[in-house]
Amino acid sequence: MDQELLERMVKEVMASLAGNSTINDEVTPKSTNTNKVNRQDYPLSKNRTDLVKSATGKKLEDFTIENVMNGKIGAEDCRIAPETLEMQAQIAESVGRNAFARNLRRASELIAVPDTRVLEIYNALRPYRSTKVELLKIADELEDKYNAKVNAQLVREAAELYEKRNRLRKD
Repeated sequence: MDQELLERMVKEVMASLAGNSTINDEVTPKSTNTNKVNRQDYPLSKNRTDLVKSATGKKLEDFTIENVMNGKIGAEDCRIAPETLEMQAQIAESVGRNAFARNLRRASELIAVPDTRVLEIYNALRPYRSTKVELLKIADELEDKYNAKVNAQLVREAAELYEKRNRLRKD
């Protein structure tokens, strides 16, 4: 990777972290969680255990060695719930960490996507791995199949950026 490209990428990341992101704030995932939390609730695992649940609905208190050993808690129970990520995003916003809050909300969209598919998409997003058409199909899949609108927009932006920077796979 040439030095100029690396410097440009670092500047774009830094601008994004400073809140000057190219991501349209209008497509930030909207919360479906009615539990409002703030910095006083952090950490949720100590201060709001009543709100913390896994993606399968298990309560935090259900996670014991005994329950793991007797099979009441399995690997699928260890996935975080989108609502928990939303609460973490609210806490991040309450302390001015808006970029981190956006990242948590994007992550909450991806919970519905199978792990193997997330890894496939990750690999497809690497430079020279995909054509623009393939990336746009991934974006459509994320939006239509998984309702991951913000992540779909990110993939579309990557496709456009890769095209401008000549980083798409040539067929």
